[in-house]
Amino acid sequence: MSEHSHGASGAHEHDFDAANPLAEQRTRWVVMLTAVTMVVELLAGWWYGSMALLADGWHMSSHVIALGLSVAAYALARRLRRDARFAFGTWKIEVLGGYTSALLLAGVVLLMAYECVTRLVRPEPVAYDQALLVAVLGLGVNLASAWILAGAARGEGHEHGYERRHADLNLRSAHIHVAADAATSLLAIGALAGGKYLQLGWLDAGVGLFGSAVVAAWAWSLLRSTGRLLLDADMDAPIVSAIRLVMRDSPLPARLDDLHVWRVGKGRYACIVSVTAAAPATPDYFRSLLRVHGELVHVTVEVNPPAFA
Repeated sequence: MSEHSHGASGAHEHDFDAANPLAEQRTRWVVMLTAVTMVVELLAGWWYGSMALLADGWHMSSHVIALGLSVAAYALARRLRRDARFAFGTWKIEVLGGYTSALLLAGVVLLMAYECVTRLVRPEPVAYDQALLVAVLGLGVNLASAWILAGAARGEGHEHGYERRHADLNLRSAHIHVAADAATSLLAIGALAGGKYLQLGWLDAGVGLFGSAVVAAWAWSLLRSTGRLLLDADMDAPIVSAIRLVMRDSPLPARLDDLHVWRVGKGRYACIVSVTAAAPATPDYFRSLLRVHGELVHVTVEVNPPAFA
């Protein structure tokens, strides 16, 4: 005897997380700002001979592509929002966008590391004054981009009230790309200042190499978080223990035979519960016990009689 139910918030249509229009709009602004700065830094790095500045420019070029993917993911999720082929909505399109961005970030790390090692082996002259000016400009643009995205994150938090761990992963990937750009710009400024005032020419490439390691750590973090969601690896989530506790403490004796839980939105879960229990236990009875957990928006309960077991 099995039945299923949906929670509130339009769950009957499986629209568990609509695209975030504020995040989409602000990410688009950041893409335009980053693209302009990328062109300036690449030209300046090549013209003035700065490896740190050139690496930052190439770094930004990948972020223009990655942030563009974020915008495309938002748009596609919104466009396919009512498509019946998606059993639990289009939220994972945004997750896939974040995962792809992380892969691009990892590729940039390899490119940055190679270029920096090459420059350490074969140093070249650097026009420090001009390169410093462009690096400061790049840092300013990155800080402005971070502020724009932070506004989108605050708007999402006020609208949905989710915990931080349930934040928009597509937006998070954009944040990481901007933060990585800001870090490499800051490192470029430090390296160029060290070369100009302390005659430490190796800093230009050395600091760029260190920056690539920092960005690699951020890319790995994003790959792990998005990869878990794409693989439905959520059986260690707190809600799983909560469901087991509800079944264990049921006023009507019941044995939990099988449990499957997976995430279908930001902080929202679906579950399939199979229990063995004697009458008058029914699927509705167990769903009423689970109703206290608002993050469960799609619940399927199967009740088997003791003889079946």
